[in-house]
Amino acid sequence: TTLLDALRNRANPPLTGSKLVCDRGNCGACSMIVGGKLVYGCLQLAVDARGKEVRTVEGLQRGDELSAVQRAFCEKDASMCGFCTPGFVMAITHCLENHPKADLERIKAACAGNLCRCGTQPHVFEAALSVAKGGAK
Repeated sequence: TTLLDALRNRANPPLTGSKLVCDRGNCGACSMIVGGKLVYGCLQLAVDARGKEVRTVEGLQRGDELSAVQRAFCEKDASMCGFCTPGFVMAITHCLENHPKADLERIKAACAGNLCRCGTQPHVFEAALSVAKGGAK
């Protein structure tokens, strides 16, 4: 059982924020942070995550308060259809947790495994840069 399947279909309550799109590790929509590393949930076996902290997009907000990256996505209109959004949010969150002042090139490299078919990448990068530059707290 993949970690993505376990979280979406077997957890109680189900965690459906990470999306099942390609199911092959090609699109990044299922990106999550496991043991401090960014992974594709569709390629990660659930058993291999045992004992490790697993963070999905649902775990970024505190109560009703969105994370800085989530707020920036809303403010910069960085989502169109929404399937890629959780993966981009997780990839950028991971990047900025490790490189809080990341520049555009570092952010693009961090998102290299994430695809958006709608073409909102300019807004995604604008949102990420606004957090990196302290524009969204």
